Amino acid sequence: MHAMVLTAPGAPLRLERRDDPEPASGDVRIKVSACGVCRTDLHVVDGELPDIAYPIVPGHEVVGRVDALGAGVTTLTIGERVGVPWLGYTCGECPYCRSGRENLCDRPRFTGYTRDGGFATHLVADARYCFPLGEAGDDVAIAPLLCAGLIGWRSLVMAGDGKHLGIFGFGAAGHIIAQVARWQGRSVYAFTRAGDVEAQHLAQSLGAEWAGGSEDQPPAPLDAAIIYAPVGSLVPRALRTVRKGGRVVCAGIHMSDIPSFPYDILWEERQLVSVANLTRRDGIEFLEVGAQAGIRTHTSAFPLREANEVLAKLREGQITGAAVLQP
Repeated sequence: MHAMVLTAPGAPLRLERRDDPEPASGDVRIKVSACGVCRTDLHVVDGELPDIAYPIVPGHEVVGRVDALGAGVTTLTIGERVGVPWLGYTCGECPYCRSGRENLCDRPRFTGYTRDGGFATHLVADARYCFPLGEAGDDVAIAPLLCAGLIGWRSLVMAGDGKHLGIFGFGAAGHIIAQVARWQGRSVYAFTRAGDVEAQHLAQSLGAEWAGGSEDQPPAPLDAAIIYAPVGSLVPRALRTVRKGGRVVCAGIHMSDIPSFPYDILWEERQLVSVANLTRRDGIEFLEVGAQAGIRTHTSAFPLREANEVLAKLREGQITGAAVLQP
């Protein structure tokens, strides 16, 4: 097998040839056909997440086919197409797991962060945390759904049922969730980097009521806003756009520091909350909703060996929609 390997924080990924991994009991080996490139991959590569054991293979939006079964696996079959998400394992024993909140597990493992991920030709995954995908749809188009879609869905649910929804950061997650929100009958207001005309055009083509820069004022007060960009200064900005009783959801796993802000923009029962990881139930729900809503991902595909260049483009805001690597 071949893999793009991170050997130290901030180091370029290195293409390595390795022996094919053998699945342990309860695991499956998957031949990767596509792996989305997520902003969380940047946080891994840049060393912004704690407790990374090097070397590690990033990538957690994986689509592929099972090509080997570990002992005891009966839920998947050889040749079956599956998706591998960010959440790769939970203990099942801690208070969070026992109360149905496995996204907050005390002893989790994460694909592409604490276990090798999908920037490779093969990976091993816990069979319990793989989603059967069926045969409908293109591998590249599906890949961004495995994180941008799943975390997007959890953040959308957490935002509540308000009609007027703001989306700060119109990238992979934003362009997927805008389609779900429009399908639900909501009005979408897209906030992009200043002058990012391409992202604004994409938002409008997907039915956004309005699209503008993050410092622009939307034409109507928002019921809720979701922040996908990892920029802490957007928090007070988003709070200023939501009405009394509105909610701001921070959807990223990492964000730059939030600056101090006056209490009056939080007052009147506005709420500020965060989203952490996902549950398998989120995945099942979202894949069903995505099929019903007819989501179409806007993707750019690149060969696996160009992972470093793709990460650089993502860091500089040069990717519209979602980037996907193909072995």
